[in-house]
Amino acid sequence: MTADVIPGLGAVVLCGGMSRRMGRPKALLPFGGEVLLQRVVRRLSEAAWPIVVVRAPGQELPSLPSDVRVAEDHLEGRGPLQGLAAGLAMLEGIADAAFVSSTDAPFVEPALVRYLFGLQGRAYDVVVPHVDGHHHPLAAIYGVSVRPEIDRLLSEDRLRPFFLLERVRTLVVAEAQLREAPEIVAVDPELRALRNMNTPADYVAALQDAGLWDPTTGG
Repeated sequence: MTADVIPGLGAVVLCGGMSRRMGRPKALLPFGGEVLLQRVVRRLSEAAWPIVVVRAPGQELPSLPSDVRVAEDHLEGRGPLQGLAAGLAMLEGIADAAFVSSTDAPFVEPALVRYLFGLQGRAYDVVVPHVDGHHHPLAAIYGVSVRPEIDRLLSEDRLRPFFLLERVRTLVVAEAQLREAPEIVAVDPELRALRNMNTPADYVAALQDAGLWDPTTGG
């Protein structure tokens, strides 16, 4: 935890996906001198704390700071809402809101976390970017208080995150607004924070963009 952490803001990192298209666990992909989950946790810890990592039962995790909390998503195939419910439950009574990220977001940006949280105030339950024609629910701010609504959606088998956005007070942040925000333009003008990796080609492209790809060794 750093001095720049926002009071009342935690983070949830979802890493229990099957990684079928990647072919190996994304959380353990090397990325510089660390693996991907370690990188995402480290970058988020510059703006939010505590951090909850949500894994599948028995899923192997890399070494993480001792005060990172680990929750288990006990039901497979239920998508990110199930993991989000588990993560928010662990933050109840500890944080008011959480930035939610997937584990395959190597460029997650503390400045974006701070910017979105600054828009939430008391008027909104969720603050979600809308870029490239779609919402980014795994790069968004969620009030911890939305967990009962998530539980209701899960009980109804309505598993898409968009259903939650329809039910709670949601602020959708347009791409143009993000691209004009000085604090984001200064560090992430291409909005790489919203990129994720689904395939080996995505992984290579991310390593190249981070200046970490060595074509002579393939890594």
